[in-house]
Amino acid sequence: MPVNEKNRVAFISVLAAIFLTSFKLIVGLLTGSLGILSEALHSALDLVAAVITWFAVRLSDKPADKDHHYGHGKIENLSALIETLLLLITCVWIIYEALNRLISGETHLEVTVWSYVVVISSIIVDISRSRALKRMAVKHNSQALEADALHFSTDVWSSMVVLFGLIGAQFGFFMADSIAALLVACIVIYVSYQLGKRSINVLLDRVPDSVSSQIQDEMNHVEGIKYFHDLKVRSSGADIFVEVNIHVPPGMTTEEAHEIATAVEKQLSLKIPRAHVHVHIEPEAHVD
Repeated sequence: MPVNEKNRVAFISVLAAIFLTSFKLIVGLLTGSLGILSEALHSALDLVAAVITWFAVRLSDKPADKDHHYGHGKIENLSALIETLLLLITCVWIIYEALNRLISGETHLEVTVWSYVVVISSIIVDISRSRALKRMAVKHNSQALEADALHFSTDVWSSMVVLFGLIGAQFGFFMADSIAALLVACIVIYVSYQLGKRSINVLLDRVPDSVSSQIQDEMNHVEGIKYFHDLKVRSSGADIFVEVNIHVPPGMTTEEAHEIATAVEKQLSLKIPRAHVHVHIEPEAHVD
């Protein structure tokens, strides 16, 4: 079942986040690397985010009930917004510690083989999880899984930055570690902005223009519609809810008009996965 598939990939991401957080924290404390410690904190918040995502995908596919007529899909969007806030918290700590070390001059750290092992391992795991989550996010139209994928892909880039910082420290340029940490923060801020913007847009029922344009294009392919208006589209998790008024030729029977409305519903559902379409029919006025 799709739900089990989503749960499985989300749960594996939780396990991956636990492994990365523990590994980075141990190596970071042993070497004193701010870059690795910042990565450990980043992964710790990713762990929280992964747990939130896991619960979100479990709850979001629950069917509509008497208290939630449009289902529980927005739990995914809310979890994505929470993940954004967690990322921003990460940035505050990273920037504070990096600037403090640069100003105080306490930038010395011990670079060992384990420093490279933890960073390279992190990159490999993050690439694997990011691809798996992204694939499932596209398949199930899940913003929660997509947000989790962005978390892991962010870790890939930030780990690359930390790797360059370690290389610089290896050659005596110890400030490279703190500078790398600041670059990690910049990456996280950028991703946080993207995540937050998308999550808030969905929570405020703003649908991407591409979706509305696609619906209008599909409507134009349905025979029997004179014209349509008052198109309203909203998303909730993986579901898209569409309301539209259509005008049909005058003199049509109820059955004929109903067939056109059904054709609209089938056409949109075929092109837009998990679309829930409500069509209001109006007869076109006679022209004398």
